[in-house]
Amino acid sequence: MSAVRVHRVVEGPEDGPVVVLGGSLGSDVRMWEPQVVPLLERGFRVVRYDTRGHGASPVPPGPYEIGDLGGDVLALLDELEVARAHLVGLSLGAMTGMWLGAHAPDRVASLVLCCTSAKLGPPEMWADRARTVRAEGTAAVAEAGAARWLTRGYVERHPDRAAFLRSMIAGVPAEGYAACCGAIERMDQLDALPKITAPTLVIAGAEDPATPPEGHADLIAAGVPGARMEVVADAAHLGSYEQPEEFTRLILGHLEAL
Repeated sequence: MSAVRVHRVVEGPEDGPVVVLGGSLGSDVRMWEPQVVPLLERGFRVVRYDTRGHGASPVPPGPYEIGDLGGDVLALLDELEVARAHLVGLSLGAMTGMWLGAHAPDRVASLVLCCTSAKLGPPEMWADRARTVRAEGTAAVAEAGAARWLTRGYVERHPDRAAFLRSMIAGVPAEGYAACCGAIERMDQLDALPKITAPTLVIAGAEDPATPPEGHADLIAAGVPGARMEVVADAAHLGSYEQPEEFTRLILGHLEAL
């Protein structure tokens, strides 16, 4: 499949180091709002994008593969005339980052892989979710999605934010969400991890029910040469939103150390 011109928001100095933020399945560029200002204050040029099929990006018919999503990011970098960028991704955005690290290493200055997996089964789960979304729309999975994204305590303390994130999931086009489910269903990047040469930080949420540290983040950190792993307490799957100060501290520490 040819690359899609994804929707993007570009902020910061034109001569600043470029940081590309890739989001979770079911999200749009707004999920990264807690990180934008701190990155801008440190002089980075921040590029957020909506994954194909999400937000304001086009919704080509499926199937999609992780390589297609990676190709979209390469096309974005080309259009912005960015030779190399720091890639910060969460969940599906980090899966895309891993693909780029293995297949386009010359374009990747560093990687931050948040709350993600190199192989996330069982495949039947993704096929079932895609069928549900195609039949009933993304509103049918919004409640369960937000429950994976946030700890119960956070939902109780911040019901307005939880409602905002549920509405974000419900607003994703059904075909885009379902086709991305298919990309995750067929993804297996475990054998490609040793090909990644970019300095890599892996961040996990201690209470992430979707990609728990054990069996996901630890496998990535072990597979990528020289990778470092951090586990953030009181964070579920959308850890960058639920624990923004700690995730942002870790991200900035990794980027500025380079």
